[in-house]
Amino acid sequence: MNNNKDNNQKSGYRVRRSSMSREEARKKTVRRPPESPRIPEQTSGDTDRIRYTKADYAKGIVPEAPPVQEAPKPKKKTRKNDFIKPTDIVRVKGSYDRILLILVIVLTLFGLVMDFSASYAYSFSRYGDSFHYVRRQAIFALGGFAAMLVIMRFDYRWMRKATVPAFIIVCILLVLVLVKGVASGVAQRWIGVGPITIQPSEFMKTAIVLLLALYVARNQDRITNYRNFWQSSLYGMFIPTIVVGIACGLIALEKHFSGTIIVFLIGMVVIFAGGARKGWFIGAGIGAALVIIPAIFTVPYARERVDMWLHPENYSPTGKIWQTLQGLYAVGSGGLFGVGLGNSRQKHLFVSQPQNDFVFSIIAEELGFAGSLFVIVLFMLLVWRGFVIALKAPDTFSSLVVIGLTSKVALQAILNIAVVTNTIPNTGISLPFFSYGGTALLVQLAEMGIILAISRYSYQKNTL
Repeated sequence: MNNNKDNNQKSGYRVRRSSMSREEARKKTVRRPPESPRIPEQTSGDTDRIRYTKADYAKGIVPEAPPVQEAPKPKKKTRKNDFIKPTDIVRVKGSYDRILLILVIVLTLFGLVMDFSASYAYSFSRYGDSFHYVRRQAIFALGGFAAMLVIMRFDYRWMRKATVPAFIIVCILLVLVLVKGVASGVAQRWIGVGPITIQPSEFMKTAIVLLLALYVARNQDRITNYRNFWQSSLYGMFIPTIVVGIACGLIALEKHFSGTIIVFLIGMVVIFAGGARKGWFIGAGIGAALVIIPAIFTVPYARERVDMWLHPENYSPTGKIWQTLQGLYAVGSGGLFGVGLGNSRQKHLFVSQPQNDFVFSIIAEELGFAGSLFVIVLFMLLVWRGFVIALKAPDTFSSLVVIGLTSKVALQAILNIAVVTNTIPNTGISLPFFSYGGTALLVQLAEMGIILAISRYSYQKNTL
């Protein structure tokens, strides 16, 4: 009897008395605490999902809500010529492009050395002072360096407000050249300001770049809207071509054929880089040919230049083709390493005014093929750094400005060397940094200041 009592107590039941009914005893039974709920097992092959049953929900086992994953945003379809939008990037300010700065200094100093070497004989015979030309060029070089240092320290965005007024002022100066300009031969290209002469066409080369860059930056959505043929053609080609035509017309009236070509080519480069339809450039080339070819045969000085290039045998060697022949003699006399710096024979009144457009012939004679190649490499490096800066520029305006100004240097260098080697007719194109010309050097260094100012800024993608 006692053993049964002990067993009942161990099992958790009280001893039922005779006075209690079985139902009352069952209600008073001390039950064990409930077991922990069963953890549902994961389904095989699926580690992220758990299968729950209705019994689990009935017992209050509520599954945790899976983390909400944001749907990936669809990638924006970009067009071939789509530009970087201002809202997509953040401007980052850094240091100047040191490689470009070194190249500019080297080209300017090298240009002064060659300018003195080429000009001292002619300068002494005309003015009795061998340093006449190089002294004036050095003064303009100092002024150009001062302008470059000032411009490169400012934020380039100030040029947006000054672009349109500057273009209007340059157009007025070009008109004044036609009225009260200083003539030299058949050309009338300069304005006299005291002892100094200014060539407004050099300013136009810069002004047209700034104006077209500003125009494209403000109308890039319309220009690159290729689904609307007429809108993209109107804003991408027709309107900017009219602006370029006005600038070229004013320069052509000065009988400045080479300046007209340079401004037209620079304008086409900026329009092309601005995203205009490529097919229109074929039409632009045909249109330019339809204008240039008749001009060659109707304008006397242009027709004569082309005829001297095509048929030099019809002209006296001591006459109008003298400059071209003597320049070729200088180039051919240099050999591989030249006759030595300062030892040119052709600069002694054979090449007329050798410090101007034909300074490259003196470089080839004194420094030879190696020196000529070194000059070409310097220009190639300058153009390379310019396009690197353009690719890193933070907005469309700054990128197109760098492309335009860099292309100007490249085009002038190519055309000048082509003239000296008689590859194209003699059009009077100067060699940047080397040819004598205060206005040209001052403008070139100021343009380098603009590029250096833009080189301080790059862009990063906006992650906000």
